Amino acid sequence: MAIPPYKAPSRSAYDIIIVGGAVVGSSTAYWLSQALGNRVSILVVERDSSYEFSSTALSTSAIRQQYSNPINVKISQFGIEIIRGFQERMAPFYTDEPAPDLGFKEHGYLYCCSPEGVEAARERVELQRSLGAHTVFLEPGALKERFPWLNVDDLGGGSWGSREEGWFDSMGLLNGFRRAARGSGVEYIDNAVTALDVVDGRVASVRLATGETVACGTLVNAAGPRAQQVAAMAGLSIPVAPYKRYSFVFASANPIPGRMPNVIDLSGTFVRPEGELFLTGNTPQGDGPADYDDFEMHFEEFDDYIWPALWHRIPAFDALKVQTSWTGHYEYNMLDHNGIVGFHPEVRNFMFANGFSGHGLQQSPAVGRAVSELIVHGAFQTLDLSPFCYERIPRNEPFLEEAVI
Repeated sequence: MAIPPYKAPSRSAYDIIIVGGAVVGSSTAYWLSQALGNRVSILVVERDSSYEFSSTALSTSAIRQQYSNPINVKISQFGIEIIRGFQERMAPFYTDEPAPDLGFKEHGYLYCCSPEGVEAARERVELQRSLGAHTVFLEPGALKERFPWLNVDDLGGGSWGSREEGWFDSMGLLNGFRRAARGSGVEYIDNAVTALDVVDGRVASVRLATGETVACGTLVNAAGPRAQQVAAMAGLSIPVAPYKRYSFVFASANPIPGRMPNVIDLSGTFVRPEGELFLTGNTPQGDGPADYDDFEMHFEEFDDYIWPALWHRIPAFDALKVQTSWTGHYEYNMLDHNGIVGFHPEVRNFMFANGFSGHGLQQSPAVGRAVSELIVHGAFQTLDLSPFCYERIPRNEPFLEEAVI
C-alpha cells in the first residue's frame, strides 16, 4: 500500500538510480546530468525531501585544507573552487530568481597543537603548502599576538588556514546541485528503497516503499548514515554507521574581537563565530553507533565537556548562554574515517559514495564528479580517488589520514 507522502516514479526502468538525494547524491546527479544530458535516465530516491534530519542540513558546514594526505587536500581545493564560483555556475538554472550565494566566510581553521605534536603539525603544514594551501604554523608567541583572546599556555603552537578555509551555506549547496540536476532532466521522487534484486552479480531492480519494482542499470549508494542499510540489501557490508554529533549555538557576555577562525581545541571541541553568536560542538564522550532515527539531544554534553574546554582555551567565555542546539548524524567509517568511493568488485553495478565521517559536505563536489567519471568513463578523469576504493575494506587496509576529527 502506498505511503501518502511518497510518490511513485514516472518510469519502470532507469539507467542510473541514486539512493539518497542529499548533497553527495545531488552532486553526483548534477555531474552525471552535465556529462550525459538527456542521453540517459536518472532517478534520485530521497526518503525525506524536507531534509529535516539530513546530515547535510544538520552539519556545521565548514571546509578546510588542513589534512595530512594530499588527496584530501586536493579534494577540498576543488570544493573551494566550486563554492566560490557556485553562483555563476548555477545561474543558468535560476532564471526566475538569483542563484544562491553560499556566503563563504573565509576565516580559516585554527588547529591548536600540543608541545608533543609540533613536529607532526609542521610536517602537515609543509605538505599543505607544497600543494598550494595557505596554512601557516604559528608558535605560541605569534599565536597570542594574532589571537590575543586565546590561552596558549599549554600549546606548542597552532596551524592556521589563512585563506581558502571557513564555512558556508550547506543547504544552498545542496539546493543548487538539486535544482541544476532537475533542470537537466534528473527525476527526484520522495520515496524509500526497501529492497534490491541482485541477479548474476548485478543490481537488476530496486523495490520502493510505494510498491513499485524499478529496473536499474547502475545503482549509486549515496544514503549517508543509512549506507550500510542499503549495502545490506545487495548482500554487501561496509563499516559505516550513524554516530551522533551535538551542536550548540551560544551567546557570550564578552565579545571576541577581530576575525575569529574555527578554533579546534586539543580536546576536540570546536568553536567559531556565527554573527554575534557562536557555534560549538565536540566528539561526544562514549557515544557509539546510534539508531537511524535517534536524534535525541544530550544537553549535558555542553555543561560537562564543551564549556570547560571553551573556558580553558578562551577565558573570555566565562559567561555563556545556549540559545539553540541540535543533533546530527555522521556517516562514520569505522575503518579509517574516510570515504568509500567506487564500484563493488562482485556486484559490478553497485557504486559506493559513503562513509565520509563528517567530511561529506565539503568533499561532495569532488566526490560527485568522481562518481560521475567512473560511471561515464570507467575511470577517474580528474582527481584519482582510487585509494578510497571499496577493496580496502575487506583487506582491512585503512586509508591513512592523521587530521580527522
